[in-house]
Amino acid sequence: MSSSRTIIKAPAASEPTRTSRPEIVETVAEVIADVRAHGDAAVRRWSQKFDQWNPPSFRLGPDEIAAVVSSVPETVLDDLRFAQQQVRGFAQAQRDSLTDFEVETLPGVFLGQRNIPVGASGAYVPGGRYPLTASAHMTVLTAKVAGVERVAATTPPDRGAPPAVSIAAMHLAGADEIYVMGGVQAVAALALGTETIDSVDMFAGPGNAYVAEAKRQLFGEVGIDLFAGPTEVVIVADHTADPFVVATDLLSQAEHGPDSPVVLITTSEDVATRTIAWVEKLLPDLPTGEVAGRAWRDCGEVIVVPTLTTAYDLADRYASEHVQILTAEPREALHRMRNYGALFLGDKTCVAYGDKVIGTNHVLPTLGAARYTGGLWVGKYLKTVTYQEIRDAGASARLGEICGRASRIENFEGHARSADVRAARYGSASLDWADYPLDQV
Repeated sequence: MSSSRTIIKAPAASEPTRTSRPEIVETVAEVIADVRAHGDAAVRRWSQKFDQWNPPSFRLGPDEIAAVVSSVPETVLDDLRFAQQQVRGFAQAQRDSLTDFEVETLPGVFLGQRNIPVGASGAYVPGGRYPLTASAHMTVLTAKVAGVERVAATTPPDRGAPPAVSIAAMHLAGADEIYVMGGVQAVAALALGTETIDSVDMFAGPGNAYVAEAKRQLFGEVGIDLFAGPTEVVIVADHTADPFVVATDLLSQAEHGPDSPVVLITTSEDVATRTIAWVEKLLPDLPTGEVAGRAWRDCGEVIVVPTLTTAYDLADRYASEHVQILTAEPREALHRMRNYGALFLGDKTCVAYGDKVIGTNHVLPTLGAARYTGGLWVGKYLKTVTYQEIRDAGASARLGEICGRASRIENFEGHARSADVRAARYGSASLDWADYPLDQV
């Protein structure tokens, strides 16, 4: 692969690590252990230390929520409602595609499948420098469409107060409980439960390195959406791509953080060089230019390849969170690529649409995880479970005979006897063994 590509710009930093730094692991473990042992008192202690926030109650009451929401301009609320309508529509289409069924595999033997939502989920909506209100749509609303009865959403305080727009987004999305609580202590409180906060069955949502590590350490005690790293984008472009658009779209993701990989793979050296020129021209006037500039310097790559086939193959090796296709025939990528969190086809769409308003979920796999998983969706909140029922005595007898023999092959005598009971009890029933051929059992 390396001989068929030309690296026009290489990243200055080393490849991002897939594990947390030791100091993060240690701090997160300390906070979780404290919350596990001391509940609310520990949550308050760490909230005061990290956020200078120690209210009478971390959970907002109905009147507090109403007051916060009323402080948000109506145009902002309308925009939130629009975005949530798009997310709700797509999530509902996903839910409708998942069917329960029951089949009769042998005469009198019925097997079925059900998709049952988890009972309670937690939703983390990041705050701070970038209050990701759209994460409320993705984690709260998607869970409610899946049928989750209780969704507890949490977001960090903003300079000593509830962040109004984030609270409004969580409320409009249908959160049953809203907490102003951030960081590891928020994840631990909802995952483990405290004296005043009930635990959840699953926890979802993006966050900083500490939040991601908290989810990693608590996984198993609570389900999670996925392990998340820095935001990523790969753009595949041919000679038809507009270098200004390419540069703008790269910077839109670079501003997420200084460790966000932004990669251009193109068949056109002209597009490559002009894109670099546009990035350097646009950066000084970008309000988030300091962060985006570091990401571009340390994690930015521009690679020229001879063909689109090579470009798609290389993009698949990156297995990026976002892959944007700016080519003459963008839908080719649907059939040529397999490793991506979300695919954005053509210059009329962009990753920013996916992040904010278009309707697909923006909680997506990073750090190569797109090789084996997709992102957050309705199905993540559902447990696909099975059930079995035998209504025919003869069928139970026949299965009992076979199960007894199969169990003794494996030296499971207890299993065999459980089967023997049914073979003996129901074996006297009228049965045509031709109805139960061995190759169907």
